Amino acid sequence: MSRERRVMHVATDAGPGPEPRIPLSRHRVLRAAVRVADEGGIASLTMRRLAQELDAEAMSLYHHVANKEDVLTGIVDVIAQEINEAVDPIDLPSRGAAWKKAARHRILAAREVLLRHPWSPVLLQERADMSPAVLRYFDALVGLMRDGGFSHDLAHHALHALGSRALGFSQEIFAPDEASGGERGAAGLEAMADELPHLVGLMAEVAHDDPGSTLGWCDDQAEFEFGLDLILDGLDRMRETA
Repeated sequence: MSRERRVMHVATDAGPGPEPRIPLSRHRVLRAAVRVADEGGIASLTMRRLAQELDAEAMSLYHHVANKEDVLTGIVDVIAQEINEAVDPIDLPSRGAAWKKAARHRILAAREVLLRHPWSPVLLQERADMSPAVLRYFDALVGLMRDGGFSHDLAHHALHALGSRALGFSQEIFAPDEASGGERGAAGLEAMADELPHLVGLMAEVAHDDPGSTLGWCDDQAEFEFGLDLILDGLDRMRETA
């Protein structure tokens, strides 16, 4: 047997070697950061934990992200890109009155993404203006309004009226303090029933905590859509009279 054949025979008998390691990249680091946050919340996201997720040395991450602040800003763009991927396939008419249905579908599709990442609204509130993907989302939303006949001025007012709701979440006025087990939420208000009879009466009747379907304390899907429809209906009436 020739030397070449012997080498080939040995290589065949040795079996496949270990799979090559996938090199790190900024995209891999940021996607891993999203997984870590999904598992343990944003507080669990540290550079050490991120390195463990990637089976890498912590120092090697700094070739791709500057620091934790850079990671947090970067994952906002990752989530926003996920939103764009969810809404871009939506192909609904948007001329005239049809703008409202098209906008509603896009906003609720964005909300579905955020429900998969319940920690993300906090970051979006703080860093959305740093994300090119967020800006692309809003550009498309303004485009729907323009198709519907909105002036630039009315579209500007509409963005302010929608606020974070345009991205699929709304900031809660009252929310339990997780660190104190909710004592500063409904239970805390009940202790002030004599001082705040109307608010305590309201909370006693309608407050609920449904973490499986919310991005906040009382921000369940029905309440989110209720507020969204109020805003869209009002904007549509202004569109018709402008």
